This record gives sequence, C-alpha cells and structure tokens, in this order.
Amino acid sequence: MACLVVVVVGLVEGVAEAAAVVEGLGVNWGTMASHQMLPEMVVRMMRDNGIKRVKIFDADPWTLKSLEGSEMEVMVAIPNDMLGIMQSYESAKEWVDKNVTRYTHPGGVNIRYVAVGNEAFLKAYKGRFMNTTFPALQNIQKALNEAGHGHNIKVTTPLNADVYNSPDSNPVPSAGTFRSDIQSLMTDIVQFLDGNSSPFVVNIYPFLSLNQNPNFPIDFAFFDGGATPLNDNGVAYNNVFDANYDTLVHALRKAGVPNMKIVVGEVGWPTDGVNFANISFAKRFYDGFLKKMASGKGTPLRPGNLDVYLFGLIDEDQKSVLPGDFERHWGIFRYDGQPKFPIDLSGGGNNRYLVPAKGVQYVGNLWCVFNKNVKNQKKLKQLGGQVSYACTLADCTALNYGGSCNGLDQQGNVSYAFNQYFQFQDQDVEACSFKGLGVVTKVNASSGGCLFPVQIVSGSARAAAHVSFLLLLWLVVVVLTV
Repeated sequence: MACLVVVVVGLVEGVAEAAAVVEGLGVNWGTMASHQMLPEMVVRMMRDNGIKRVKIFDADPWTLKSLEGSEMEVMVAIPNDMLGIMQSYESAKEWVDKNVTRYTHPGGVNIRYVAVGNEAFLKAYKGRFMNTTFPALQNIQKALNEAGHGHNIKVTTPLNADVYNSPDSNPVPSAGTFRSDIQSLMTDIVQFLDGNSSPFVVNIYPFLSLNQNPNFPIDFAFFDGGATPLNDNGVAYNNVFDANYDTLVHALRKAGVPNMKIVVGEVGWPTDGVNFANISFAKRFYDGFLKKMASGKGTPLRPGNLDVYLFGLIDEDQKSVLPGDFERHWGIFRYDGQPKFPIDLSGGGNNRYLVPAKGVQYVGNLWCVFNKNVKNQKKLKQLGGQVSYACTLADCTALNYGGSCNGLDQQGNVSYAFNQYFQFQDQDVEACSFKGLGVVTKVNASSGGCLFPVQIVSGSARAAAHVSFLLLLWLVVVVLTV
C-alpha cells in the first residue's frame, strides 16, 4: 500500500487576485467521492476563481471549518434522512445551535440559507417525505428566529422541477401549476416561505430534457439559437431553461405568491457516461448560459439578473447512478481539481481555463492494465467476471455508449476497468492481481479522449498523516527533553 506523509500548511492564505464572476453565480460542492481533496484546498480553488457563493448538501464540520473567514455566502443543508428527526422542535433547536450558531461569529462562516431536505417531493420517492418536509421547515425557521438568525439566514427547501408542470394538452409555461398530488401542500409551503422572505429554490436541468426524450429538439437545450421558438400567447421561448423557469413563475402566481424570489439551486451539464454528456456539449451549454446571466435579461416573465448555483463543482465517483450513468460527471472540475474545459464564469465568452486546485498530491504514477502475456484460455475466460467485480466497486461509467472511453477495444475496456479499481484501492499492488490477468505499469494507458486517471491522496489520509507527523514530532521533543 502506498504511503505518503505530508504537512498541510496555509492552504487558504495567500490567494491570488480572483477572476471575475458574473453577478448571482454560485456553485454546488458535493462530496460523494471516494477520494476527496482537502476542504481547505477546495475553498482556495473556489476563491482563486472568484466564486463567492457555495451550496453544500449537509453541515459537515470539516467543510464548514474550511469556510471560516472566507466570506463566501454559504447554503448549508439538512439531508432528507434527517427530516423525520426535525419533527421535534427540540431537535431543530439543537441542529441550529450545532450547525449554524456555532459558526456565525466574527470571522466565522457567512451562512445565508438553510436548505431543509433536497428534492424531497421527487416522484421517485413515492411520497416518502411528504409529511415531514413542511413541519421540518417550520421548526428550523422557528429555531433560527429564536436564535436571532431569522433576519439574515433564510430557510428553504430545494425542489426538482418535477413539482410543477403543464398539461400534455397545453404544454406551455402559462398553463403551469404545481403537481396535482402536492398542489395543496406546495401552496402552503410557498406561502410560508414567502411570508418569511425566503426564496423558492428549484433545480432545472435542460440536459435531462434532452437525455430523457428522444424527440426533444437538441438546439432547444442550449442558448445559441437555431431552435424553433415555443410560442405561448405571443411570448416566444427560445430555450427550455426559460420555458421551465417561467412555468414555475406561473405556478407561483396561481399559488398566491406572484413576486416570490426564485433561486436556481442546480443547473449544469455532465461530461461523461451517456450520449449527449460530453465536453463539447457541456462547453456549449455553459458558454451560452453564462453569457445569458451576464446579459441580465433573465426570462420573459422575470427580466433581470438570475440567482444561480451551477451543478457541480467537482466530479463525484460515489454518486448513485440510478438516475443515469452521467451522475458521476457533473463537475466543471475533475476529481483532482483540474478544469475539464475552458469556461468563462464572467460570462464574457473568453476561452480560458479555470484556475486548478493547488497542492494536490497523487498516490504515484502507476497504472493497472490487462496483462497481454496471459495466454491460458482458462484464465482468459475469467475476464468477464473480473471486469464485473472491478466495476461493481469502482466507477466504469466512461465505458458506456456515448462515454469518453466507449471507443476502446476489448483489451482497452479490460485495462480501464482494472485501472479504475486499482486507483480506487490507492494503487495497492494486490488490487491489480485479478487472478493474474492484471499487471502494474509505469506507462500512462490513457488513449485519445479516454483518461486513465491516477488517484489522489485523499484529504482524510493527508489530514491523518499530518496528525501522525505532529504526534511523532511531539514524541521526539518529549524524548529529547527527558
């Protein structure tokens, strides 16, 4: 097993002058990865790129500690599996004290929102969180008010765009209403949120519209023209984002809150795993969307600046692929903090790469590939089982149809699967055995647009190494002073 001792010093200090970012832009920072960078490193990367707003999916102490003193606006979250606990007001108070009040001091964390749940009313959940979300919202809001945070920190609940729709018989924004099965509940929720000056947070994904509907017009998912406009009583919609957003505006009007603030909690484009999820389309989407944000035109019903969090910041190789094999590839940065493609967060259209993460350390320049010297047919017949084993634990979604590694030959497919598992296991030599079918090499096996990655030293391993070093140093000092 590879071992590396490092000392982590000053990862946030000394940040270079940040790049310009369009007004209203933030990012989602997900952490469902097998090997995460140090949180301090991620914060520095965001600051180096001028990002001043971040949305996270929990209230992890290590993450929040890394955001102290950064002045970044932060949205913390209560996961869906905690909504039941928040039915107790005492539990809500305890959560606010531990995860909000604890960090809201001079030089602390600039928490602006508390997200209660995430897409809790997805149809796929079959009503699982229907009875717990609103009471949790009410209790957290009450706890924030009691703790003196209610004026500056707003409660909300990010929802998927499937909570509203237009009928198939009249698929235009002006026909939009909240879904019939939750219409009464949604009306109560939005009136409660609006009464507390809290926003409606919605996740809108043009990619999903394209990916899920074989008849969807490709150009309508983007912002560079070419699509046949959707006419809604004289209002022309040239892209699905605007149409979706304004469908929500109509639903809010019908629910009695016509001026409620809208925040786009997630919007983005994945870069691998399925057809349409690639670098070319992602760049096209972000170029158009960021120019749209910079224009300040908004949508036909809501002209002006948009309030948006891009999804997402970094790839997450442990996300569930039940929604699709693209789920692990939403990042504008790779797993190691390297930018995937040129993107101008100012919306100016400049073809430049983002500033990569600094101080990333890799386990070693080693790869695991198929051993071409194996000729034994009995062994070769085990290849399928070994590849399946590797891909059950490691991420092989780039091998799928439409993926960046889909063009590899059979041996290349095997090598990619073996290497993914090998890197997942921190390049442990035993993880490249595969019953003698794998071999470790120092030759980079990447081919064309297919990256054979090299694993990074995870943040937790680096932190543990730092603690071990300090403990060793302390023991040396003790011994020398005896």
